[in-house]
Amino acid sequence: MPRPERVYRTEAVVLRRQDLGETDRILTLYTPDHGKIRAVAKGIRKPASRKAGHLELFTRADVLIARGRSLDILTQAQMLDAYQPLRADLIRATYAAHFAELLDAFTEEADPSRVLYQLLVSGLEWLSTTTDLQRTARYYELSLLEIAGYRPELFRCVSCGEDLKPVDQFYSIEAGGVLCEKCGPDRAHTHPLSLNTLKVLRYLQTRPFEVVEQVTLSKRVHRESERLLFQTLTYHLERRLRSAAFLERLRREWRALPRPAEPAEPGEDQDEEEEPVPPG
Repeated sequence: MPRPERVYRTEAVVLRRQDLGETDRILTLYTPDHGKIRAVAKGIRKPASRKAGHLELFTRADVLIARGRSLDILTQAQMLDAYQPLRADLIRATYAAHFAELLDAFTEEADPSRVLYQLLVSGLEWLSTTTDLQRTARYYELSLLEIAGYRPELFRCVSCGEDLKPVDQFYSIEAGGVLCEKCGPDRAHTHPLSLNTLKVLRYLQTRPFEVVEQVTLSKRVHRESERLLFQTLTYHLERRLRSAAFLERLRREWRALPRPAEPAEPGEDQDEEEEPVPPG
């Protein structure tokens, strides 16, 4: 069996950072061919470090790594994409932290997935340009659940198997999808699911992002879909997401700010009325 190379080069996105000693830092990186890895960037916290600007959180970089006994050593780094809008906007940065936290939580070290890597890179690009952060987050969450093997069933009843009718339904996190109007009322731990939100979730689950970006969602659909997916993610991860809690705190503080008009809250639409939802 061939021995692994002592030095390897790879693309990587910085998921997490942890200070080590006075000048070093442990980075958690996600890569296309090596999966999630942890590496020490020696001297990165020194004022004269050349690597520091290339390895900020959520940046994509080309890195050279030497294998170590316990932790690999990151020796070179060249930034490929800084995703600058994420650094200029606290809300966008918090959503980026949410994306990184989700991928980190759903993956193990040294378990590569090019599909997951591409989703993360695409997700950071979407956050940098989108006008609707919440819709983008729901799209990313549904995509991640599918890749991880937890795709919610949105087209057939998970109890009786019948095709769902165009009416309000129920959702069961434990059963992994939607329950019809006949099976839902008698099932414990179900959540009401409006027809509009079901249609939107189906649309997000089955369309490319470029198409989804054209859809406008109401506050009601935003709230319902966010609550349902956060509960689904929490169930599968068996813990509450730190980034989700921080986003909610930001929203509470935003609501408390005095202002003459009523602008949309971060990531939400101004119009409370229901919009024409996607077909299907």
